[in-house]
Amino acid sequence: MKKINTKILFASALLLVGACTSDFEKINTNPNSPTSVSPQLLLPQAIRDVVNSLMDETWGIGNIVVQHTAKNQFVNEDRYLWGEKNTIWNAVYDNLRDVNNILVISKREKLQNNEAVGLILKSWMFSLATDAYGDIPYSQAIKAKEGINYAKYDTQEEIYQGILADLAAANTLLSTGTDVISGDPLYAGNVLKWRKLANSLRLRYLLRISDRKSVGADMTAIISNASTSPIFTSNDDNAAYTYLANAPDQFPQYSSRIGSFNEFRASKTLVDWLAVRNDPRLKIFFRPTPVTENTPSTADDVYVGIPNGLSDVGAQEFNGGQQFQSRIGSLYYENAITPVGLSTAKGIIMNFAELKFILAEAAEKGLIAATAETFYLDGIKESFNFYGVDPGSAYYTQPSVAYTGTSAEKLVKIGEQKWSALFYNGLEAWFDWRRTNVPVLVPSATNQNSNKIPVRFIYPIIEQALNGENRKAAVVRQGTDDINTKVWWDKN
Repeated sequence: MKKINTKILFASALLLVGACTSDFEKINTNPNSPTSVSPQLLLPQAIRDVVNSLMDETWGIGNIVVQHTAKNQFVNEDRYLWGEKNTIWNAVYDNLRDVNNILVISKREKLQNNEAVGLILKSWMFSLATDAYGDIPYSQAIKAKEGINYAKYDTQEEIYQGILADLAAANTLLSTGTDVISGDPLYAGNVLKWRKLANSLRLRYLLRISDRKSVGADMTAIISNASTSPIFTSNDDNAAYTYLANAPDQFPQYSSRIGSFNEFRASKTLVDWLAVRNDPRLKIFFRPTPVTENTPSTADDVYVGIPNGLSDVGAQEFNGGQQFQSRIGSLYYENAITPVGLSTAKGIIMNFAELKFILAEAAEKGLIAATAETFYLDGIKESFNFYGVDPGSAYYTQPSVAYTGTSAEKLVKIGEQKWSALFYNGLEAWFDWRRTNVPVLVPSATNQNSNKIPVRFIYPIIEQALNGENRKAAVVRQGTDDINTKVWWDKN
């Protein structure tokens, strides 16, 4: 009897163990914590995070270094005392994990259009990082799940090859894909507009490397067949993140302290350039002086920009003090969500005016067979259209605007108009200035960088500890890790 009871108890124990084992996974699975998600849940956050980070870095550094804006207190940035600038690096690599998940899910489920969107975002994000830092982790980045914890730094030339290949692949995928792009804050799932962005970005990046590579044939192939490779055709195609009136998705500067906002003022360089041309965007970008909340706009408004890089005291006292220094326009602060006569301020990835100036430069340099003047004039008009202003026909006949002069002089006019049109359009004005050296910018007045305008960000210091050997190899190959070492496409 004792033996029988022992056997019964043992058998019962086995049944209980089996029951527990079969229910273990079910019991310990949290229904509110999914292990996989759809692309539509990943897409909006990835775009928003990177655009917001780009806008913040542009406000704090990008606008200043290309002398669109200047600072009248806490002037270190304006004197090139930069140190680490990790906003772009962190935003790109943090959000590339979600973009990579979009690609993995889309390939697995055969969602061609969603895969294409992932490739476009991947290309754009990596372009921001490589244009800001130079050689960066690329081919082995975001592969910890594959056992790669210490990613090598690829050369910028290799990175651009990958970016251009991915954008071309995205265009092809979008030409035949049938799946719906959901959760899309840029184009609301419009496949054609995503195709236009892919090909317009290709033209941007081809021109970026045009001093190092022969790109004419590739640019010609893109613009010669609108059905195969459509590009932007109006401001309706702009890749622009539209902010909302309500928190938490408001324009980044809208929620900043008024004191912090007012540390940034108009740069004398841009104010003078706009004023001498009677450019109506002056009243969009900046405010007249003296600064009072109830000052009405008049025909004889006075706009005064600060020379970049003054000392703290010099900046505070310039032109009689802060009251007589033009603030940044209301579009970028109190009217960022409730505008007067304009759409809300946007986070720009790329717009139509920029594309026109790209094509104008390419045509003037003979990279494509087209009339440069037409593209040039269209670029100016589309920038005005974007801001809802009209300068009148006399604007275009001014000697400083009319498309006349030598080829070199025409390229300067293209570059300067593009520079003005890229106001607060991400870091693109800085990237493009480094490539063209147009306009001629004089280093800030009391700069602390040996009278040089910075041309890159230094690598995050934490990379020395976490990925030291690979970072070291990149520095040996690229050059000293400082703000004056040119990246590959800039070494001409």
